[in-house]
Amino acid sequence: MPNALVTGAGTGIGKAIAERLARDGFKVWVTDLDGERAKAVGEALGMPHLPLDVTSRKDLEAARDRVFREDGRLDVLVANAGVSTMNRFLDLTEEEWDFNLIVNAKGTFLTLQTFARAMVHQPLMPGRELRGKIIATASMAARQAAPLLAHYTASKFAVLGLVQAVAKELAPYRITANAVNPGFVRTSMQEREVLWESQLRGISPEEVVQEYIRQTPLGRLELPEDVAKVVSFLAGPDSDFITGEAVEVNGGAWIF
Repeated sequence: MPNALVTGAGTGIGKAIAERLARDGFKVWVTDLDGERAKAVGEALGMPHLPLDVTSRKDLEAARDRVFREDGRLDVLVANAGVSTMNRFLDLTEEEWDFNLIVNAKGTFLTLQTFARAMVHQPLMPGRELRGKIIATASMAARQAAPLLAHYTASKFAVLGLVQAVAKELAPYRITANAVNPGFVRTSMQEREVLWESQLRGISPEEVVQEYIRQTPLGRLELPEDVAKVVSFLAGPDSDFITGEAVEVNGGAWIF
């Protein structure tokens, strides 16, 4: 049975990814900063679960060591954990900037580096020409700057650049690295963003949501499962010759 580890898997996109990979036949290590959420998802799936702070090298090394101690390898790493806050650029605080960059950019860097240091030494996957796969959740904001999200946009540009650089460096080790760029996804994080944006712009939350839908050519809010389907493809054998790619999973919103 192939295995995978998903960060930020306690809710939203990460939870949907963990559920999809479990259906695909993976042993899924469910991790989240909130250990209780990770436990709830893990127990529901019958999968191992861990509390994990992606900004902590110590936490990441402990998680990696446990995975490799029990499974001997990691086939797929999904670096999904992330945060978002919203503010006008002229009012943005250093604390808001640091929070987004530390979790989204540094956290992804630490996650990828910590696990890759072990993955490069594992044997090829059975019947495959790869040792493993890395998938990161970026954002359509990594392609298209967004107002009120200068700090978040910068953090996701960093994630995308990191993934492309990692893809080049790890290709000789037969490890791929790709990203997914979600759009307006119906999650608890988006619900918070809708409230923030409505307050900052002086319009109703429903007006904000309708704007999101109008900005999505396919005409609806995205679901976490929409992202999970693409991660499923990137985690599977049909994508073995794809690396350094960022797949737009946002109903066309990024070209609006």
